[in-house]
Formats: sequence, structure tokens, C-alpha cells
Amino acid sequence: MSDFKNAIVLTGGIATGKSTVASLFNLSGFLTIDADKIAHTILDNHYNTIANMFGSKYIKNQKVLRKELGNLIFNNIEQKQKLENFIHPLIKEQIIQQSKIFEANNKPYFIDIPLFFETKNYNIKRSLVVYTPKDIQIQRLIKRDNCTKDEAKTKINNQMDIEQKKALATYIIDNSKNLTHLQNECERIKKEIL
Repeated sequence: MSDFKNAIVLTGGIATGKSTVASLFNLSGFLTIDADKIAHTILDNHYNTIANMFGSKYIKNQKVLRKELGNLIFNNIEQKQKLENFIHPLIKEQIIQQSKIFEANNKPYFIDIPLFFETKNYNIKRSLVVYTPKDIQIQRLIKRDNCTKDEAKTKINNQMDIEQKKALATYIIDNSKNLTHLQNECERIKKEIL
């Protein structure tokens, strides 16, 4: 039995507009499983483990300081691997449990997995990539995270190139223009999926 028969992965790059697209699809009645939200919950539930792995300076009020931990792992491949080895199996377990509930509806639904193509962790056939050219991605990230151009580039280069993801996608949403354009793109994809 395929766990993910009706699943479509929603992915893209950092600052390409995945969250906005997820919201627009939710408004159209699509269910979404959000891997990041699951990850945040897991981190907070296992704050003791995180403290043991990386130090108690990454914990405050029994919550993981995600931004600080993010800074550590963005610049350290070994620490990043350590965190991923711990957290990815737990995320996957949660996603599989939630998807079983969604599969019972026998309708398409989304699983928002930012690093779907990078980790190759899920046997899901269809993917939807939210696409933005790299220069726009950099501008949006600088604005969103209030960071320098170099910091933005580092974050973006930590992921698979958006052009590669676009080439691997089943469906592509172009988010290089305004919100109206994005809404039309979501409508177009909705028709394709249904």
C-alpha cells in the first residue's frame, strides 16, 4: 500500500513564497501537512535532547531557540548532519501518521517539505515547486530576514538550486510577480490537479 497515494509535495526554495501558496490552497479546501511546523513541535518536545546535543544556550523556557540553532547549523555541516539525523526520522513518522488520516478522504492534499529533493526521504510521486528566479529570491530574503546580500546568498546556496528543483517538478507555480498573478497560478494548478 502506498502511504502517499494522493499526496503532492509542496516545495521550493527559501523565500520563494511556499507559505503563501499553502495558504491559498488551504483557502481552496486543500489539506496541508507542514513539515516545518512538525519540526518546531518536535524540537520543543525534545528540548532536553537538543540541549544535550548542542548545549543549553540553545534553550530558553523549555523552548529551542530556533534562530540561534539555525545559525549554528547553517555554518557547520557536521552539526547540521547531527540535527538532521535526529529530527528527520521523527518528522517522517509524524508525516506518515497525518497522511494516513488524509488518505482516507481519497482527495489530493499537500505535504509542505522544504528539503524534499535534497533529502530524498519520501516516496511521493508528485511535486509542486513554487518558483522564483534567484535574484528575486535574494531580494525577498534580505527583506524578510533583514539580512545582508551575502547572508541571503549563503542561505539560498545551502539548498538545491531552484532551477534544478523546477526541472524535477510535476507542477510549477511561478511566483515572480504579484499576489494576483500568484492567485491565478494557484487556480491553474488546482484545475490541473483536480
